[in-house]
Amino acid sequence: MEISEKLLCLFSTEVSTEEDRYVIEVPRQEVETGDIDPEEVYRVALISRDEADAGGESTSSTQPETAPSEPQPPVDTGETRYVEIEDIGKQGDGIARVERGYVIIVPGADVGERVKIEVTEVKSNFAVGEIIEETF
Repeated sequence: MEISEKLLCLFSTEVSTEEDRYVIEVPRQEVETGDIDPEEVYRVALISRDEADAGGESTSSTQPETAPSEPQPPVDTGETRYVEIEDIGKQGDGIARVERGYVIIVPGADVGERVKIEVTEVKSNFAVGEIIEETF
């Protein structure tokens, strides 16, 4: 199966019935990470579970069913990155965005700063980075 480079996100979900229509729910993290804007219109492709699982690899019964289709964070713990702080979060920490709008929280950074960071913590929808060089 060929997947377009324009793909913004990929996730598994159920189709539910609501009055005279069917509804597909978009996970909150896809909107919060900036990949999707709720005010925009998007093209949606549906792939049957059988076709998605037919990639030739067997899936273990101990893995959650949604794991293969969920996008992985674009950073790893211990990785060094050069980022520009685009915003300040509610707690006062700097916020940088990298691939696919993935958020890296950088404590002690200000908007407009360009800093070298080391990623110290990685979650599915955000990471935390520590400044190792003030400006570059």
